[in-house]
Amino acid sequence: MTHPAPTAPTAPASAAPFAHEDAADWYRGAVIYQVYPRSFADSDGDGIGDLAGIRARLPHLRDLGVDAVWISPFYASPQADAGYDVSDYRKVDPVFGDAADAEGLVRDAHELGLRVIFDIVPNHCSEEHEWFQRALAEGPGSASRALFHFHEGRGEAGELPPNDWESIFGGPAWTRVEDGEWYLHLFAPQQPDLNWDNPVVREEFRSVLRFWLDLGVDGFRVDVAHGLVKAPGLPDIGRTGQVGLLGNAPMPFFDQDGVHEIYRDWRRVLEEYPGERVLVAEAWTPTIERSACYVRPDEMHQAFNFTYLATDWDACALREVVDTTLEAMRRVGAPATWVLSNHDVTRHTTRLGNPPGSGTQMVTPGDPVLGLRRARAATLLMLGLPGSAYLYQGEELGLPDVTDLPDEVRADPSFHRAAGQEGFRDGCRVPIPWSGTSQPYGFGPREGGPSWLPQPDAWRELSVEAQTGVAGSTLELYRSALDVRREQPSLGAGDEVEWLDAPDGVLALVRRGEDGAPVVVTTNLTSEEVRLPLPGGLLLASAELAVDGDEAVLPADTTAWWLG
Repeated sequence: MTHPAPTAPTAPASAAPFAHEDAADWYRGAVIYQVYPRSFADSDGDGIGDLAGIRARLPHLRDLGVDAVWISPFYASPQADAGYDVSDYRKVDPVFGDAADAEGLVRDAHELGLRVIFDIVPNHCSEEHEWFQRALAEGPGSASRALFHFHEGRGEAGELPPNDWESIFGGPAWTRVEDGEWYLHLFAPQQPDLNWDNPVVREEFRSVLRFWLDLGVDGFRVDVAHGLVKAPGLPDIGRTGQVGLLGNAPMPFFDQDGVHEIYRDWRRVLEEYPGERVLVAEAWTPTIERSACYVRPDEMHQAFNFTYLATDWDACALREVVDTTLEAMRRVGAPATWVLSNHDVTRHTTRLGNPPGSGTQMVTPGDPVLGLRRARAATLLMLGLPGSAYLYQGEELGLPDVTDLPDEVRADPSFHRAAGQEGFRDGCRVPIPWSGTSQPYGFGPREGGPSWLPQPDAWRELSVEAQTGVAGSTLELYRSALDVRREQPSLGAGDEVEWLDAPDGVLALVRRGEDGAPVVVTTNLTSEEVRLPLPGGLLLASAELAVDGDEAVLPADTTAWWLG
């Protein structure tokens, strides 16, 4: 029995596809900026960012020098997990605006030369999605229940969950409904997992993709891309403890081979449209080689490099992950990607100020001076590597995580469930400062207006306004880095690096372009200054350095770019 898809509203008037002479290759060397809508810019003063706010701030992204903007979910949602619980994939949630705002955002971005990537959340939907509401109403054995993972429980009276899987947010991955069956949710109970073995689910998402492609969107970041297909029979894991996103143990609900046919199908949908539309995998896999499976020539275009993000500030470890990444991606003809921060992990300004091995989420502020110095150096190293780079909103301002948020303001569902994902994602989601000397620092339209999470007083000194035109500011460092990266043919896209001999704790690599002079990237990851043979003319450095005759004096925790 087939099951009807939710009634779709009429798609907004189609926007023209983004035209660019390098359209076929744009993503291979692109710098893509993540916008977390509720924390970017608030146009109406309700304390929550929105699409109109994003539209108004797009010139900042153009001036920063990025190539594309990735926008986290803004779809209709009860907001149990900040929009990653979608109740209607074709509607804009009123808290963020309406369909006209979405259409206008894509149009405005294209006029400014920016491509737009929307988030899509296919692993699970909201408990308020009409499919799930129908499944609850129609009961066991219904076609509606077959759209999800409903099963009888174990035990004499079915009182135990069907298996031992745990939620990423903590606690059992199963919730029992009134008629006695249990449904699977790898995240919060308000986010039931969809059953991707059901052809109705697959057809529905093809329709959703086309809906937004018709609007003119340039691609999709695919949430939990590794989780859609579960192992047949839903077997027990056979061990206890929290299931971490960065765990190395293969899980029967993650990274199953069956996901790849889904993305081959999606790739065919994107190829129906003019221009180069892209798919980006959020795939937390045990190895970089497994991540490469998602970007084979007929599947996705990019996959986030979470192994790089999670690597400590250590020269040997970073060199190894760079080499492993480039080799794995070269084998499948895909570009490498590099990322240091996003909406799910502690900002790297804070993370790098903590001792090695602290993980990707933490509550301690660490050493803020050391953290910022290392973060600036890490950014120049990342932007000097071959491939595509992702920036998270506010990192261009050097924003730290906010580690002292009161419990009563926290919104992350993992905070309210035992041991789930450590529960500290709110700290990287505090609204960013734009201008002024009092909260919300230009995030909203009026001084003293609300902000859904409180901002630290010190952020008045980190706003876009406070840093613009200030030599040595983190904002101007980012602007300069992206300018140089765009101007130098040897930087950006590519798949090769040449390592140079360097002292212990120092990385030195050469990038060579066909039409440009080589660029040398040197990073001192030690706590002492080092002297290196002068690699060439200085292009840019993350901190002040000296040239002494034929030697470069590289301070501790500093990266420099040199034109050979």
